[in-house]
Amino acid sequence: MSLASQVSAVVSMNVKSIGQRFWPSVSTALAVALVVVVLLSFLAMANGFQKTMRGAGRDDIAIVLRAGSQAELNSGLTRDQVRLIGEGPGVVRDANGDAVISSELYLIVDGVKRDTGTKANLPLRGIGAAGAGLRDGLKIVEGRMFASGANELLVGRALQREFRGFDVGSTVRFGKTQWTVVGAFETGGTVFESEFWADLPVVQSLFNRGAAVQTVRAKMTSPEAVAQLKAYSDNDPRLKLDVVSENAYFADQASGTTNLIAKLGWPLAIAMAFGAIAGALNTMYSSVASRTREIATLRAIGYGGFPAFVGTLVESLVLAAIGGVIGAAAAFLFFDGLSAATLGASFTQVVFQFALTPALMLNGLILGMVIGLIGGLLPAMRAARIPIVAGLAER
Repeated sequence: MSLASQVSAVVSMNVKSIGQRFWPSVSTALAVALVVVVLLSFLAMANGFQKTMRGAGRDDIAIVLRAGSQAELNSGLTRDQVRLIGEGPGVVRDANGDAVISSELYLIVDGVKRDTGTKANLPLRGIGAAGAGLRDGLKIVEGRMFASGANELLVGRALQREFRGFDVGSTVRFGKTQWTVVGAFETGGTVFESEFWADLPVVQSLFNRGAAVQTVRAKMTSPEAVAQLKAYSDNDPRLKLDVVSENAYFADQASGTTNLIAKLGWPLAIAMAFGAIAGALNTMYSSVASRTREIATLRAIGYGGFPAFVGTLVESLVLAAIGGVIGAAAAFLFFDGLSAATLGASFTQVVFQFALTPALMLNGLILGMVIGLIGGLLPAMRAARIPIVAGLAER
């Protein structure tokens, strides 16, 4: 019999015998599944957060901040600087010749989570007249836009979903001031849905900020015009501000939290993988021990040690593959689309949904197969070295 036929026969025999060791096989598969679920939950969390942040960015919108501020909360611009930005090259102008820019103020207010009842920092953004138009996919899904000069709020749908007390028509208190929630909006699941919006002059007045703003958003004639505005700022001693595209800004904001989540997920999954490998070793050693006479008999009739090695290794990989598929399916059912909130770079809550993609699921399956490979390697080597005489002597 050829080597290929020997390998095929032994592999088939080993795989069919998995049911004879039902509980050890189940425990090994479930251990692998648990490792895969843990890894995929963290990867889906990181991917969902990144998707929420980066989805808000546009290449033809420039964000202008104070030099070195890195985040809106730390920034601050003067009225003269805002005026000079509006006069910059590449800034789109409306029918009246006015620059399409939005001066914005970013503040922290309190909210209470629906599921835990704990307090959390939420972002209140005062926006200029052009602010809403600079957000892609903006849709008011309930109520109306806030009125100029009124204590009225527009609330993001994601924030409304995760935090209580912000239904349209409700009254909320921020500091010493009462506000009325008059509408809810969506922006396609981006980070903007984690914010309150209000009229900029009202926010400045009620929070004693005078004429101060923290950022300016400017609509540019093209993505390349962002570089022109940056050069204009760098060459004017009255400015010297940080100018980046909205897309680049949110990518940078997302990177820190995304990397942290992923760096927590992989070490934890790998640590758990050692336990799964121990389980796989125990199961496969038991499998080899129970088939000692069977393997020796095959050796006696002309089978080599290599088919026994391959058969045992494939058996371990099959168990790992079953566990990996179970883990990936469980992660998809329980975590994909799950809504959560975490602190972003500005120390305010960002509401996002876990997003499990086929590529991430493949990572989980690969980790499961690695566990099966390592857990089956030593038992497979033992199976290949069983002496014929010793094996046949067992009863």
